[in-house]
Amino acid sequence: MKRFRIVIKTKNKNYPIIIGENILNKTGNLINTRIPNCKKIALISDSKVPKKNLIQVKNSIKNFDNFHIKLNTSEKIKNFKTVNKLLNKILKKNFHRNDCIIALGGGILGDITGLTASLIKRGIKFVNIPTTFLSQLDSSIGGKTGINSKYGKNLIGSFYQPEMVISDISTLNSLPKREIICGYAEILKHALILDKKLFFWLQKNGKKILNLNNKIVIQKAIYQSCKIKAKIIEKDEREKGLRMILNFGHTFGHAFEAATNFSNKINHGESVLLGMICAAEFSFKNKILKNKELNLIKHHYSMLNLPNKVKDYFKKKDVKNIIQFMKSDKKNTDSKIKLILISKIGKTLKSKSVGEFILKNYLNSKFL
Repeated sequence: MKRFRIVIKTKNKNYPIIIGENILNKTGNLINTRIPNCKKIALISDSKVPKKNLIQVKNSIKNFDNFHIKLNTSEKIKNFKTVNKLLNKILKKNFHRNDCIIALGGGILGDITGLTASLIKRGIKFVNIPTTFLSQLDSSIGGKTGINSKYGKNLIGSFYQPEMVISDISTLNSLPKREIICGYAEILKHALILDKKLFFWLQKNGKKILNLNNKIVIQKAIYQSCKIKAKIIEKDEREKGLRMILNFGHTFGHAFEAATNFSNKINHGESVLLGMICAAEFSFKNKILKNKELNLIKHHYSMLNLPNKVKDYFKKKDVKNIIQFMKSDKKNTDSKIKLILISKIGKTLKSKSVGEFILKNYLNSKFL
């Protein structure tokens, strides 16, 4: 299968995203080319990564002075305790700035590892190898790192661009359906905010993607989605304006996650899917989005059986807690809550400030 390559161009760094099949065994060669002075490698992997994939990466870096740390990742370990543990293990090995940390796993692992890399000697080399559908489409691109706090999700972090991203679609074969749906949320988001053609392509190919039964379609979906995100990041690396549109559905979504204390009841992608349908519906209720467009979105959700009902996950008494987490969102600059809304499929408003009372009424209406 042909390998795709996208180059992300930011003010701080240009770096490639390499998308292909069975390319994990090329990791060492790619590092040699991209980071020629690298001598030491710390491989940080998620315990859920299949042994076969881990061995492929390990074998490819055996000519480097390397060591391996395995983490049992979940939202509950996205904290300073985990970062401190990694810092101490890597500093003990006296890594230099040209040495490298590899993240092999999903978005949680990438966020933790990227933040760790940004802190060691004010920044050592970082290579991201996302192994989940969601991380290949979203968190591995753009340089956001982060950990959670009791006040909400990803409120502590930095912008730190990797040296490269290696996305091997063969790693998706071991994922459960729920994880594929999680990643699909990001492709759909990119279509809804910026690319109506992609939305109609997803109408035809969504089932193939969710069933993982067409590798060419999967690779194209990742490539197209990454291109959209790259285009936005190149214009606004540090989320000062345009990049905020990537948060469509996330103000609701992050609050949904936090309100369940990041439990398995609803994962990140499911929360974002639920958040996007809420944001689209809220756009319609505020006369921003036409009913015809909203119905197209609702039909897409229904056709693919995507999460779309708040009351499937929450009770009316949870609304107060959800609103509190929405108020803590990092996009907010005053007492109002900033939402990213859409005026049509493929066209986004940068943000709209909404009062707490209006949002409370909207969420309460989901339980009538």
